[in-house]
Amino acid sequence: MTLPSEQDGRAGDELARSLLDSGALTPEWAETFRAVPRALFLPDLVWSYDMATGRSVPVSRAEDPQAWERSAYANVPLVTQWDDGRHTGVEPGAVPTSSASMPSVVAAMLRDLDMTEGMRVLEIGTGTGWNAGLLAHRLGGSGVVSVEIDPSVTKQARDALKRAGLSPEVVNVDGRHGWPEGAPYDRVIATVGVRAIPPAWLEQTRPGGIILAPWGTHHSDQDALVRLTMADDGSARGPFLRMVEFMKLRAQRLDWNRFARHIPEFPGDADVSSTRVTLAELGDRYESVRFVIGLCVSDCAHVVNRSDEESGKAWFFDLASRSWAAVEFHSGKPDATVYQSGSRSLWDEVERALRWWTDHGEPSLDRFGVTVRPDGSVHPWFEAPENGLTIG
Repeated sequence: MTLPSEQDGRAGDELARSLLDSGALTPEWAETFRAVPRALFLPDLVWSYDMATGRSVPVSRAEDPQAWERSAYANVPLVTQWDDGRHTGVEPGAVPTSSASMPSVVAAMLRDLDMTEGMRVLEIGTGTGWNAGLLAHRLGGSGVVSVEIDPSVTKQARDALKRAGLSPEVVNVDGRHGWPEGAPYDRVIATVGVRAIPPAWLEQTRPGGIILAPWGTHHSDQDALVRLTMADDGSARGPFLRMVEFMKLRAQRLDWNRFARHIPEFPGDADVSSTRVTLAELGDRYESVRFVIGLCVSDCAHVVNRSDEESGKAWFFDLASRSWAAVEFHSGKPDATVYQSGSRSLWDEVERALRWWTDHGEPSLDRFGVTVRPDGSVHPWFEAPENGLTIG
């Protein structure tokens, strides 16, 4: 068993105190955070991610051990793998595909899991193994199963957990399928973003059990943490808690190349109109209005190509047909040009969603929730499950 060094202990105590002060860490988890420091689970090369700029900076333990240790105990996410393991070298790769989450995010999710002794927990997405280690320290290894799709990430996590003297069951499988051999579970926690709640997770969770997952629509890369409670009929329902940001489940990543057939040439036969909606009103990556539009406008992918703060082009693509819309925003001009093509008038739907959100007083995210049927279909609602979110 690898015990934290005296230096690790001081840094861990300081991190735990700051998380307790912020409310992310609750007292019942404090000793576990001190006993299972994140540094024990990190590789010698990590990339410290700045969420404000989107830049990832390499930090090498061999070349700068002090900077590496500061990063290990800082409240920042650390990328630990790029491009599904195909990346080599020190400079960042194209797409981050495994990471150590921000300690405040980890602590808050464990708080929201609302565990008690004797529960069985399934974790989707082992990553470095730190979260599985925290769970195993609190519940004992026999109460925790963690699944990871990447074989090399699985091995690294197992090795780290062994060094730390912790023994959750770590299984190399696709997280979509859960791990039925260990079911039923009292809690399921996903540390990857999902665009659909797999039916297997519902099947493997006890009635009254909780599924905690970063969920979102293909409208954007945004995730919101949803806390679902299982019902006796095999469905689950619950509210969104707050915005989070996670790497996506590999099987549910959006392939943008699929939309190349939507627009053989621009603007083609598109209908042309105008709108007074501004680019800012569509929301940025951290604003809930963008997430709510995704709830209201189903099966729609959205991306913005910005020229500056006020100008650029917003694209909307139907996931089920070849309908599309594009809106050109011009700095200093009150009107934006709208192009729409296909059986769905996607921009009209977006405008209706924006009007609904404004008319309802720009409600916060925690007033929304979803019901997930046993087949995995998701039904958004506003303030209560019986208030289905339908925008006329």
